[in-house]
Amino acid sequence: MRHYAENKETKGSKKDKKKSKVTMTSAFKTIIWPRRKLVFIGLALIVIGRLASFVLPLKSKELLDEIIPNKDFSSLYNLLWMVGIALLVQAITSFLLTRILSVQAQYLISELRAQVQKKVLSLPISFFDNTKSGALVSRIMSDVEGVRNLIGTGLVQLVGGTITAIVSVVLLVRINAWMTLFVFLPVAIFGVVALKAFKFIRPIFRDRGRINAEVKGRLNETLAGVRVIKGFNAEEQENKIFEEGVDKLFQNVKKSLTATAIMTSSSTFLLGLASVGIMGIGGYYMIEGDMTVGDFLLFTLLLGFMVAPIVQMSNIGSQLTEALAGLDRTEELMNITPEEEMKNRTVTLPAIKGHLQFKDVTFAYEKGKNVLHKINIDVKAGNVIALVGSSGSGKSTIAGLSATFLTPTTGQVLMDGVDLTTVKLSSYRKNLGVVLQDEFLFEGTIRDNILFPRPDATEEQLLNAVNAGYVNEFTDRFEDGLDTLIGERGVKLSGGQRQRISIARAILADPKIIILDEATSNLDTESEALIQKSLNELIKNRTTIIIAHRLSTIKKADQILVIENGNIAETGTHDSLIAKEGRYFDLYTYQAKI
Repeated sequence: MRHYAENKETKGSKKDKKKSKVTMTSAFKTIIWPRRKLVFIGLALIVIGRLASFVLPLKSKELLDEIIPNKDFSSLYNLLWMVGIALLVQAITSFLLTRILSVQAQYLISELRAQVQKKVLSLPISFFDNTKSGALVSRIMSDVEGVRNLIGTGLVQLVGGTITAIVSVVLLVRINAWMTLFVFLPVAIFGVVALKAFKFIRPIFRDRGRINAEVKGRLNETLAGVRVIKGFNAEEQENKIFEEGVDKLFQNVKKSLTATAIMTSSSTFLLGLASVGIMGIGGYYMIEGDMTVGDFLLFTLLLGFMVAPIVQMSNIGSQLTEALAGLDRTEELMNITPEEEMKNRTVTLPAIKGHLQFKDVTFAYEKGKNVLHKINIDVKAGNVIALVGSSGSGKSTIAGLSATFLTPTTGQVLMDGVDLTTVKLSSYRKNLGVVLQDEFLFEGTIRDNILFPRPDATEEQLLNAVNAGYVNEFTDRFEDGLDTLIGERGVKLSGGQRQRISIARAILADPKIIILDEATSNLDTESEALIQKSLNELIKNRTTIIIAHRLSTIKKADQILVIENGNIAETGTHDSLIAKEGRYFDLYTYQAKI
């Protein structure tokens, strides 16, 4: 597992990330009970609707046993009016039920999605390094959808079906107790089969959420990396990987469909068997004169009223099982401790000066494989420190520790003498500005991206940042200027243009500490010269950490550290390091020859 070194923080998180199993009781307390008024209205509506549905079978008996034999047209008209009104009541209650509860369920889904997304953004960088973004999208968007079956019509239909079944049983017993008793045997067998099936299905639904997240995660990567895929003619292998993922999803769905089919087919057979028995017993009683035709019709219709909810419960039960499985996965995510709420982070930094220190800092992404070895660095407030060295030497790790994206395995990173592992991150990061090597722009306009750290900035502040970052040098040529749409991740701009926008964004943030990770790496010579001017203005009176391969850009740094294999090989100014003729001298002279 990567980021093992964040043991001071993530070990606590891992303890919190326990395997959750959401029960109907916990779901009732947290989801249903807070919305009890709407649920009770829904229950009232369904009771009214279900009671109205009994009018038709009850009046059917009256029609056959009394009205038709007596040729009573007056009673016939009254019966038709009563049945018509009952049907209207059923239609109205059905509409209101859907309108009230289904809308509330969708509102709850949107509310939960917002809560989960907020939770995800509060988690440490290590969580994102170990989790695919597509998988997170699936957990935010898909896992909470099943909750509609808890607060929506699913649970209410389950309760309403139970009420209908109970009323039907009471009426059936009044008509013929022996026939009713005969029906209970196959119904009881079906109930046992259904309970076993639900226990089998729930883990399948849990796995389905995980598999679905993996497939969506890979698809997200595929679409994001389509240029690389086409550049290496790798469409076939990507198709194969996706097909394998889709097949795993299919196999999972097949398992759940098999279990559901067993329930459905067993209900069809057992309840059909009961119907055959009822025909025989009912026929016997009618021949003997102990039951009228109206009684038999009423019994048959009421039997349908009792059986339909039981059969429907298999479908509703599957929906509720799927909902609880999705909530299981959501609960696991919600149980992870946010980085801001970790126990040791209690210090709120006052207005910072910018004195950064590393004291015997060791760091490892994996246990026993240190990337940094007892690093000691002292950067005075307002000074510029440059990190140079070969790829993989530990430069970006030092920057990550300075930005509090990482936490030391041992040792301390201090800001103005305060250990950053004890600091509330928001109080530190509001003073931080970052320009990464792989600059990230959001879909939207150039204006939106520059305003990202300070959406409330004035037009004058925005234009100052635009000019300082020399963004106007290319936006002036665009028809829509700063309002030009740049596409996903700024795909419509060149690397140099994207980099200048990210630098202007940092300038607008007006931070006390700036981290420039290969900030000029994607620039041509002309753009680099323009950016270097803006960077010189940006770093004035600010503590700055620069990671650079182009050593010509860091000649004026107050301190240059040469990092090799996780150790500081050399330290000094540009002139002093050149005079030493050591590793820095070799790197600089080599670049000068190219």
